[in-house]
Amino acid sequence: MLTRRKFVQSITAGVAATLMINPINSLEIKGRRKLGKLGYIEGIIGKELDADWKSALKETVGYGYSEIEIGRYRGESAKSFLSYCNETGIKPVAGGTVFSKNIDEVNKSLNELNELDLKYAVLYWPWLGSGPFKLEDCKISSEMLNNIGEACKKQGLILCWHNHNKEFIAMEEGLPFDYLMNHTDKNLVKCEIDIYWTQKGGADPVNILKKYKDRYPILHMKDMAAGNEQDFACPGSGIIDFPSVLSEAANQGIEHYFVERDNVVNGLDCLKTSAQYLKNLNFI
Repeated sequence: MLTRRKFVQSITAGVAATLMINPINSLEIKGRRKLGKLGYIEGIIGKELDADWKSALKETVGYGYSEIEIGRYRGESAKSFLSYCNETGIKPVAGGTVFSKNIDEVNKSLNELNELDLKYAVLYWPWLGSGPFKLEDCKISSEMLNNIGEACKKQGLILCWHNHNKEFIAMEEGLPFDYLMNHTDKNLVKCEIDIYWTQKGGADPVNILKKYKDRYPILHMKDMAAGNEQDFACPGSGIIDFPSVLSEAANQGIEHYFVERDNVVNGLDCLKTSAQYLKNLNFI
């Protein structure tokens, strides 16, 4: 016989399992949702990590972070670093790789990422030039992305390329962003979309998310300050419509959300206020 107590326990277990699977809480209150898992890119606290990486990581976990995008291990070895991360409650998920035609060089970089047991390899600048980009630049980049994506697949990694604003500056035929998305293999090449840079380029982040649904496993959560300068800002202190972005991201089942803020003065303070804003944000 199913007692009331056992029924409540079964429902509670089912909800807990669901929340563990989906980083966006599926438990809705009055039609609204909240962000579950939250991470950050290591550069935001680079100085603090260099000074005392153990204390810095532990402090960010206290803010509510459980994931990190990181390029190298700290301490004596990758093994000891991962052990401390596991003990502390933060998981390295993604890290940068090299944009090169030399696959041996690429594989060397991927081997280093695999030492950290990462899931994603990220190309932060998938271009050989500085831009603005032309059609020929896009052809070269898309071919290289497919080749590097294939190398990643063989190494058990997923390739993501990171956008900036220049991908949204028109060239001879359309936008570089569209070219890369349309001329790369969706099974080999994903995009780590940066919300700030997308808006800086004049595009609507929500529309771009909708246009290439299922191509974005990671979002870079960076805000834009009010004013003509459109400077960087910590999430929650600027003008970007995060509720709309998170609503679309939740609909797509996007898994990873990394806070970022370039040229930050106090990275730990930025991470603290960002977590307070994002973790408590309600969205439809």
